[in-house]
Amino acid sequence: MVTLDFEVITKMKPEDRKPTGSVEKIPRLKWKRLMAKKWFFPAIYLAVAALILSLVWWYQNAQDMGVTKPNTGLEELRQEETTPADQTVEQMKLPVNSDSKANQQKGYYEESGSEKSKEAALVQYDKTFWPHTGLDFTRKDGKSFDVLAAVSGKVIKVEENPLTGKQVELKHKNGLVTVYQSLSNPRVQVGDTVEQGDKIAEAGRNKFEKEAGIHLHFEVRKDGKSVNPESYLKN
Repeated sequence: MVTLDFEVITKMKPEDRKPTGSVEKIPRLKWKRLMAKKWFFPAIYLAVAALILSLVWWYQNAQDMGVTKPNTGLEELRQEETTPADQTVEQMKLPVNSDSKANQQKGYYEESGSEKSKEAALVQYDKTFWPHTGLDFTRKDGKSFDVLAAVSGKVIKVEENPLTGKQVELKHKNGLVTVYQSLSNPRVQVGDTVEQGDKIAEAGRNKFEKEAGIHLHFEVRKDGKSVNPESYLKN
């Protein structure tokens, strides 16, 4: 404790009467001593971090308890940016009109199918049987009919193959490719964009399926391999 002689105090000027090491200076000294400690600032950091974590924990619990967050409009804006209103998935349809009188005559050769279905999906050519890689459509009267785009897409191939005849290929947004073979009178060119249901050709003949007569051979390819069109078609 600091003590001063009474006579000395009375002779001192008022501004000199404050004893050295007064109570007012003690807090400052304590803070300086504390701040000089190595653990002081790490302790402050940990305390602030604990406070932030507590606030985050409280906020998450408030959400789980059904507390409604303020509506800033940002969530709706993000949703509009990621899911445009005009973004729709187009379902594949048959490549023939319902009133064309064209019906499916031969199906896709499914390895996991029954023996009867696999036998019916074989094509005989040059004394050899080949698995059928698509669907064939014909009319009972043997007449031709319009061939339609099963899905909207871009024409990537128009050519005449020695075996499969005239053919058209369309590429679609989902990565699939639809193939139309055994055609006559193709009406599209490479680079054209067609809408679902647009006429792209008429049914014709080819050498590979000569016995089928006038028909349409329709395929769906994924990653360059033929897949069963019935998995994608909507009648």
